[in-house]
Amino acid sequence: MKNCIAVSLLALSLVTCSPKTYTRIPAGGAYQFFKYTPGQPARISAHRGGGDLKGYPENCIESFAYLAKQTPVIIECDIDLTKDSVLVMMHDATLDRTTTGTGKLIEKTYAELSPYRLEDNQGNQTPYKIPTLEQVLRWGKNKVAFTLDVKRNVSFEKIVDMIHRTGAGDYAAVITYNAQDAGKLHKLDPALMISVTIRNRAEYDRLRELGVPDNRMIAFVGVKEPDKALYDFLHQKGIACILGTLGNLDRQAAAKGDQLYKKFADNGADVMSTDRPLEMAKVLY
Repeated sequence: MKNCIAVSLLALSLVTCSPKTYTRIPAGGAYQFFKYTPGQPARISAHRGGGDLKGYPENCIESFAYLAKQTPVIIECDIDLTKDSVLVMMHDATLDRTTTGTGKLIEKTYAELSPYRLEDNQGNQTPYKIPTLEQVLRWGKNKVAFTLDVKRNVSFEKIVDMIHRTGAGDYAAVITYNAQDAGKLHKLDPALMISVTIRNRAEYDRLRELGVPDNRMIAFVGVKEPDKALYDFLHQKGIACILGTLGNLDRQAAAKGDQLYKKFADNGADVMSTDRPLEMAKVLY
């Protein structure tokens, strides 16, 4: 039997957290926020919105709110599509792992999702529903920044349209996994900030060949620490670097001590994408 998390406990936790930790976006919008700035403290990106917290599911507004009221945070979250083309927050192609529903998301209309409730990563049922991308982006204004992970069923055109409709271009970047997608996305909206994979000079060169300018890149450098030379090269271009600590590096920090996150930052990571955002915050802030 799955445990149901009491709504009152969430309400208490939200009330007792200070809203002063909300992420403030500078006047220049997403470019000023995401660009490399020498001397700036490393930032925390909560992988899937911090879904490893008990009682707080991944890709859930209530989870985002819980984190945002405790520490400044970038929310990395996942977008997929329903049968009737509604953009919703969901990592998996199926509903089974993260909700009380079953089956493929793409085979359900948005109305059919309404009875389902989200589950945390320990399998506990919560009172929370699957949010739409529009709800998430409108909620996040003046609270968090976003990096949006777009699943295969979803076109970049639909994402760009929703970003424009909600005005989220000032506080959101879109994640890509190859140079071709980054080039396409840049053509759709030349002002959009794009998370691009750069693990070596050749990957950077390919992005430039396809017309993606330095001032629209945020470089994901992988899930292990790169050579210092790559950090230095990208920083010279004004490009901030995201290190994926999720997985092995998070496990190393849990085993050896969370001060390891400070070492990753000192070595050159400007943003760290983690499943342990609150542990990281205690070290960085």
